[in-house]
Amino acid sequence: MTFRPASYGACPVPANSADRIEMAHGGGGKLTQRLIDTVFKPAFAFSEEDLTGDSAAIGRSGSELAFTTDAYVVQPLFFPGGNIGSLAIFGTVNDLAMSGARPLAVSAAFVIEEGFALADLIRIVETMRDAAAQAGVRVVAGDTKVVERGKADGVYIATSGVGEIGSRTPIRPQAVRAGDPVIVSGDIGRHGMAVMAARESLGFEPPIESDCAPLFGPVSALIDGGIELHCLRDCTRGGLATALIEIARCADVTIAIKQAKIRISDPVRGACEILGIDPLYVANEGRFTAIVAGGDADRALTILQRHDKAAAIIGVVCEREGRTDAKIETIGTTRALDLQTGEQLPRIC
Repeated sequence: MTFRPASYGACPVPANSADRIEMAHGGGGKLTQRLIDTVFKPAFAFSEEDLTGDSAAIGRSGSELAFTTDAYVVQPLFFPGGNIGSLAIFGTVNDLAMSGARPLAVSAAFVIEEGFALADLIRIVETMRDAAAQAGVRVVAGDTKVVERGKADGVYIATSGVGEIGSRTPIRPQAVRAGDPVIVSGDIGRHGMAVMAARESLGFEPPIESDCAPLFGPVSALIDGGIELHCLRDCTRGGLATALIEIARCADVTIAIKQAKIRISDPVRGACEILGIDPLYVANEGRFTAIVAGGDADRALTILQRHDKAAAIIGVVCEREGRTDAKIETIGTTRALDLQTGEQLPRIC
């Protein structure tokens, strides 16, 4: 999530607070939301609208820019389908795409651990170069810092990106209305399970590969196709379920989805069953959910299926149902979805 400050104010959390940051604060969930609400929002005077997107809109003469920033701490650094370098590029340009913005430029800062293999750093940087070319963006600035051995898990990468917004109307959760269809751009859960398998040397057959990919292509096709886009959200940390819950809370609606409509590959489904993991909360790095105007559902799906045949309409936006943000219908029953207290799979992006 990207924050856009309006003005500065005093932070009500005292510097000598007895609270401590736990590992679970690092990803999507209740504890992360608590950090946003109690630390960052008061300090930087963020409005509710500032906190609802993956990038912030910055006006300029004749056009509007989107700006985003993120940090990447994945373990292991290399995994089937990508590495921390491709993850950093695609994660940044995809946040811009969720605002309907064509990526223009990216900066990258590296925190490198003393003793890190130069060959691995070269491999990561070359992957970033190739990913940037695939996404149609340039890496235009950067920085490096070297820290003591054992202090950085090899390398951390922080990126920022800027893009030019091409959509005719703002794409944001507040535009979501009851009756809007909910579409997912492909199958879910591959990135998180690919990282998990690599980390634990699980050796699933066939192997699971991350879905790391740039997303502006399908988003641009939706915009060029005249689709009325109400909201876009990439399903990264916290997975599809967390993305839908965040949208529902911002729009004050309930989102109803059907389990049978959600595409999950057999290898991912099998791995999740073995490990007792809910695929709805597993991170993706090349998938997004699109909420569009009701009359555009079929055309939007046709456009997305040209990019990925697994794209599907999985549900609909409903009027608010009490405290229920999102719910899922399975065989013979419906259950509510909620933010997780911690992360199922830590250090996946």
